[in-house]
Amino acid sequence: MGSETQRLHVVLFPLMAAGHMIPTLDIAKLFAAQYVKTTIVTTPLNAPFFINPLLSYKNIGPTIDVEIIPFPSKEAGLPEGVENFDQFTSDEMSLQFLKATELLQEPLVQLLEKLNPKPSCLVADMLLPFATDIASKFNIPRLVFHGSCCFALCAMEAVMKYEPHKAVLDDYEEFVIPHLPHEIKITKMKLNEEFRRDNPNMEWVQVLGRALESEIKSFGVIVNSFYELEPDYADYYRKVMGRKAWQIGPVSLCNREKESMFRRGKDSSIDEHECLKWLDSKEAHSVIYISFGSLTEVSPAQLHEIAKGLEASEQNFIWVVRRNKNKEEIEEWLPEGFEERIQGKGLIIRGWAPQVLILDHEAVGGFVTHCGWNSTLEGISCGVPMVTWPAFAEQFYIEKLVTEVLKTGIEVGAKEWNRTVECKVKWEEVKEVVRRLMVEEEGVEIRSKANKLKEKARKAIEEGGSSCSELCSLIEELSNYNYNA
Repeated sequence: MGSETQRLHVVLFPLMAAGHMIPTLDIAKLFAAQYVKTTIVTTPLNAPFFINPLLSYKNIGPTIDVEIIPFPSKEAGLPEGVENFDQFTSDEMSLQFLKATELLQEPLVQLLEKLNPKPSCLVADMLLPFATDIASKFNIPRLVFHGSCCFALCAMEAVMKYEPHKAVLDDYEEFVIPHLPHEIKITKMKLNEEFRRDNPNMEWVQVLGRALESEIKSFGVIVNSFYELEPDYADYYRKVMGRKAWQIGPVSLCNREKESMFRRGKDSSIDEHECLKWLDSKEAHSVIYISFGSLTEVSPAQLHEIAKGLEASEQNFIWVVRRNKNKEEIEEWLPEGFEERIQGKGLIIRGWAPQVLILDHEAVGGFVTHCGWNSTLEGISCGVPMVTWPAFAEQFYIEKLVTEVLKTGIEVGAKEWNRTVECKVKWEEVKEVVRRLMVEEEGVEIRSKANKLKEKARKAIEEGGSSCSELCSLIEELSNYNYNA
């Protein structure tokens, strides 16, 4: 890429949630590495999330600007200081937050008007549908970023469009999602609430409807995936669903230095060297890593069962437990004497963990995951087989991709869509599934498949690889669009 890309100026506007901001920062790095002028727009309290990791990135890569617009907490009736999805405890709060984002339209327009050079493209989250109209106002293309994979996007749209669940009476009876390349079965209780209730939450239906309408009118979609991972669904998304899409991932692989791996996301709750020293002391593939992401709540009773199951599995482990405002309540789940008994064998990280740094270490041989797409793709990129434990959103679809299409994971047996993981899985089941993955022959076969996907992921982002080529193709299309505008 040369002078033709230097006049491009891509502006990225992510939803204020860790799972959306982290890949946005990686996408910004990918554009900047191709000599595209890149700017990220965010709000005051979310700005350090981008600025801090970019301080270390400056030494090895091009400059990425961060622009700040005010967040209307007060006007939207939200408590002061609430600017991020991670701070919510209910769907009602998240709906209120999305209404607040609509008030960002005018500040965003004012910012775009003063940017120099003028913006050439606006990359905005799917849940910020007004971005398509703003891009049109500036006569520039709007690209949608979902933060998910083609498989999940295809499955969700098929359920929305054909409503196969309406023919099923029992909430736990499986039905086939129609028209997909594979026979994928799911139950009502694993669907988003607006699909499975007799009286759906119409506000969420309207939110998704506006997002879909905005996507269809947009220039296209950026997908954090790679063609070789889900070729049937990449083709289905483009040819059957009619979406213009570019798969440019895994975007996390742009972080090649340990420092940049460590600084992704929020400030870590553990020292980088302490974490690596602990992992270095373990044999290859002997550690299982457990994390439920930044949004999923896990009840104290379920945490207690996980603790007992991990101890009984006799495997080394790193376990990330989200901090709770009520620390005393969180500590109640610990079995008596647990931390003393697991000394040297288990490491509990309370808060934010450097996930990519951990997954990329050769000592890690398994990943108990909530099946958020970032976590899933990071596991795939590091060749780590998974125990799937989905909770809500599109996570149950992603579980199907991992366990039935890719065959690189084993289900723990989660049955119900719920942001809070209640105590449904007993410690004996945790022990069994961890040992199946880490010790038994079944796990050896799964690890072999996972390693092959890791090799494909790494090749995809190299020069001449599918994702690198798609990124170059996208930049060329944006250049042509701006040349002809």
